[in-house]
Amino acid sequence: MMPTRAEAEKILEEAEQCNSGPWVNHSRITAKCAEKIAELCENLDSEKAYILGLLHDIGRKFGVRHLGHVYDGYTYMMSLGYDEVAKICLTHSFNNSTVKEYIGKFDVSDEELELIETALAKVNMDDYDKLIQLCDALAGSGGVLNIEDRMRDVKQRYGYYPQEKWNSNIRLKHYFEKKTGNNIYKTVNQS
Repeated sequence: MMPTRAEAEKILEEAEQCNSGPWVNHSRITAKCAEKIAELCENLDSEKAYILGLLHDIGRKFGVRHLGHVYDGYTYMMSLGYDEVAKICLTHSFNNSTVKEYIGKFDVSDEELELIETALAKVNMDDYDKLIQLCDALAGSGGVLNIEDRMRDVKQRYGYYPQEKWNSNIRLKHYFEKKTGNNIYKTVNQS
């Protein structure tokens, strides 16, 4: 189950009042990128892609947390009955379905980490998961970024970037370029 576009936008606006910051605009840019790419993919619904992109980081509503935002977003969306959004809150940070590749602090309790790992182990990634992972890697808070520049920025801020995650993001870029028949930057920067 998912919220409507209007409901999703209201959820994000309410979240911004709780914890404003660059993550809100990053979420909006992720949503717009996802919508534009999905418009060119036969098996994806652009409205659904927009909603999933808009709410992928909704766990940030609850404050500044690293891995904790994954837990917070997943449990918050599940509490609202939005299981499809909860799945994206969970998968957007784990291209290769492993918590070991997480970039940032492991600021979760043992119980929270266990829930993340257990839920992640049950997920079968689909094209929506892959799409939001890609768009998350393309979206800065000020606009669309070159994916390699974004990954270098993250590496500089955190001191590392797992090579397999880097490679996975490049594979996702190529995957969606093949599906859309278009350069990903042309697709997301179209008016």
